[in-house]
Amino acid sequence: MSVNYGSKRTVVGAHYGLRDWLSQRVTAILMALFTVVVLAQVLLTSGPIGYDRWASIFSAQWMKVLTFSVIVGLAWHVWVGMRDVFMDYIKPVGVRLAFQVFTIVWLVGCAGWGIQVLWRL
Repeated sequence: MSVNYGSKRTVVGAHYGLRDWLSQRVTAILMALFTVVVLAQVLLTSGPIGYDRWASIFSAQWMKVLTFSVIVGLAWHVWVGMRDVFMDYIKPVGVRLAFQVFTIVWLVGCAGWGIQVLWRL
């Protein structure tokens, strides 16, 4: 005689839990450290804050690499968060896919624009 206790659990979702949690934390730490570095450079240099000062801060190659990493990290951070929101709250698959595609296109465009601005300095 076979007895089943409780209901059978339907497992849904992509099971990204730990990886998403960790990527959100790592990218947030990267962005916080970048903010501290930029603020330190602004506060440690003297003179008015204008284009020349900002250009001098971002002209060093190490700063360009760090800023590039932050742009990519920011795009990834936003993507993970928005994807999770879409998976949780938008149930029709077609609508969710449309939102995800729009978000990807928007994030790639914003990251590309940010990198283009960065490399013009």
